Amino acid sequence: FFLLQVLNEKKLQEVDSLWKEFETPEKANKIVKLKHFEKFQDTTEALAASTALVEGKLSKNLKKILKKIVAKDAHEQLAVADAKLGGVIKDKLNLSCIHSPMVTELMRGIRSQIEGLITGLPSREMAAMCLGLAHSLSRYKLKFSPDKVDTMIIQAISLLDDLDKELNNYIMRCREWYGWHFPELGKIITDNLTYCKCVRKVGDRTNFASSDVSDILPEEIEEDVKAAAEISMGTEVSEEDINNIIHLCDQVIEISEYRTQLYDYLKNRMMAIAPNLTVMVGELVGARLIAHAGSLLNLAKHPASTVQLLGAEKALFRALKTKRDTPKFGLIYHASLVGQTNTKNKGKISRMLAAKTALTIRYDALGENTSAEMGAENRLKVETRLRLLEERGIRRISGTGKALARTDKYQNKSEVKIFDPSGDSTLPAVSKKRKIQEVEEQDTEVVVKAKKLKAEMKEVTTVDNDEPIKKKKKKKGKEKQAEEEEVLNEERTTSPTVEVR
Repeated sequence: FFLLQVLNEKKLQEVDSLWKEFETPEKANKIVKLKHFEKFQDTTEALAASTALVEGKLSKNLKKILKKIVAKDAHEQLAVADAKLGGVIKDKLNLSCIHSPMVTELMRGIRSQIEGLITGLPSREMAAMCLGLAHSLSRYKLKFSPDKVDTMIIQAISLLDDLDKELNNYIMRCREWYGWHFPELGKIITDNLTYCKCVRKVGDRTNFASSDVSDILPEEIEEDVKAAAEISMGTEVSEEDINNIIHLCDQVIEISEYRTQLYDYLKNRMMAIAPNLTVMVGELVGARLIAHAGSLLNLAKHPASTVQLLGAEKALFRALKTKRDTPKFGLIYHASLVGQTNTKNKGKISRMLAAKTALTIRYDALGENTSAEMGAENRLKVETRLRLLEERGIRRISGTGKALARTDKYQNKSEVKIFDPSGDSTLPAVSKKRKIQEVEEQDTEVVVKAKKLKAEMKEVTTVDNDEPIKKKKKKKGKEKQAEEEEVLNEERTTSPTVEVR
């Protein structure tokens, strides 16, 4: 620590031209004068004092110096670069402090000519001490730890996304290019990496018959490929074209291998830096959240509602502008817990997952423990809530509606079932009324047939004797004539007589 006393206060009033008074060490010595200097014992003590100043606190050494030196000149003001530190000094030591643009310019001039103001220190030693203290202070500010650098995660996830885009472009170009020569291969082999390995090993389609690709393809697919190569409808290409296609396949295979290596690296870094966040939402979603926020510490400052909508800012502001429904999730939508829920409960689960994720992020960013127990507990809570939401949909329709549907215990019953041939009939089913009517009609037909049979039997018996039948007929004729004559006689007797003159 060192204290400087201002010699000429009038020149400090001109703030804009104050820098001219510190152009040379001689001019600087006319403005300020060294009053007290106290050296630190080691770098640790210097770091503790500087960190206290950065945080706006009053260290013990500084408090002792101010009590000894400034107490004698209590009527003078103490120029302080940090207003917060000035407030602390005023409260504890009852010293009047001043903080203004003039003080800021004065501090800047003192730093520029510090070697001329403090004598007895070689410039090389001063530079080494400043460098060491700056490194220590930077480590303290960043809470430096090689395992806690989230910049690597941001770069890794960005590179992983770029590799996926490039791989898709390369594979699409490779399939389209080789498809002119052997179009049937693209339909038989669906895996992109296997397709490129097969093309790189064989080259021209005429070589499929003599080449062995059993280490790449299963036997069934290998036979299909060889059969399709013999009857392929593709065009002939030159060796130069085949060489360029093979070179493209080499690029695809190399990028794919590097992508798997990069994914493993990202997984390990995420488990080291944010283990609880990784357990909650997975390494990819967690890395994208960190990259979107800028750092793990910035992400820890966000509330749960912001974590829920990170990545959907454009949709959010568009919904607010058009006065429509706001989105329910952003990058957190790709988490496994949100993906395994039905559409109706996605909003509820994403809200609860964002709340628990915000807690785990703060625990990872600010906590000292590196275990993932908190993340596992919160994930279990979210899974329990998800199970309750899914079971709530399985309710009884009758009754109060609050009772859960009961599931009966399964019992295996061995029953011998017989085939029902009625199911084979395509004729429409007949109603009961129709069946009753048909039965009644059948009964009437049977009765009519029986009457006819009786009548026929009578006729057969009467035909055997012809003469008696004739006599009966004659008797019937005589009886009819006698009845007619009696009727005529009665009419004559009843009718009136008319005289004729």
